[in-house]
Amino acid sequence: MNQDVLSKIVENNKGLISQGAVATYIPELAKVSKDYLGAVIAFPDGTMLSAGDTKVRFAIESISKTVVLALALLDNGEEEVFKHVHKEPSGDAFNSIKKLETEPDHLPRNPFINAGAIMTASLIKGKDPVDKFNRILEFMKKISEDDSLELATDIYLSEKATGDTNRGLAYYMKGQGVLSGNVEEILDVYFKQCSIYVTTESLAKIARFFANGGVLSNGERVIPKKYAQIVSGLIATCGMYDQSGEYLDNIGIPGKSGVGGGIISPVSSKKIGVAVFGPALDAEGNSVAGMGIMKDISKEMELDMF
Repeated sequence: MNQDVLSKIVENNKGLISQGAVATYIPELAKVSKDYLGAVIAFPDGTMLSAGDTKVRFAIESISKTVVLALALLDNGEEEVFKHVHKEPSGDAFNSIKKLETEPDHLPRNPFINAGAIMTASLIKGKDPVDKFNRILEFMKKISEDDSLELATDIYLSEKATGDTNRGLAYYMKGQGVLSGNVEEILDVYFKQCSIYVTTESLAKIARFFANGGVLSNGERVIPKKYAQIVSGLIATCGMYDQSGEYLDNIGIPGKSGVGGGIISPVSSKKIGVAVFGPALDAEGNSVAGMGIMKDISKEMELDMF
């Protein structure tokens, strides 16, 4: 792969933008241009290939769930975390309450659906919600090797104002006795973690971090390899919600999306991280042109796991 090939891949997928639409259920996200499109490949030696709109800042949204899971594992250990959330694909929409009601233990099926991410956020250590969020932000800065990451206050307030479905999930778990702590404080951390401004470049470095077994480009180990493998494995099976199986079959590498338009793919076999940004989403909430780029990169670099 070289710069010209990546640029051509991005250009060739611009036609898919018309098949998607920006997220509108969070008002601030509706203001983003659907025409942005970019891709970055981050290599283990610290070098990167970039093409398109890779320096545009946008909300990380659900991709933050991978970072918070890693921090929750550091804070609590694997056994404790998975007492509170399972590791299975849900087969339902990302904000569905159905399995919380129908499964006898009332626990979320995985950490990447909203109920599971709220549960994971509740496990982050800290003296108060501000401290907990600051720990998440600093951890994200570290593993993305990007100190410019910051809270997008307007998006956070928009998330908070429209987050009633998430409140429903959290209060249901609280009512069933499986979620501990103050619900509004937990949700405040969750809404903020989803509202961190990132770029495609910072996402590619997060993906590389997990692909490289929890090690930064300078060789520093931040989390145990086992935790990075857990995160990457769940990205593969649960990262694209109820499109996860189709994504893995068609593209052949793990993918975690966010409704801000980002997708990350940690490719452990090559220790590289791939990230795309395209705010035009399909019905499942995944970037239409972004998935096209991922498919072409996977084919060009022969990344398919199978």
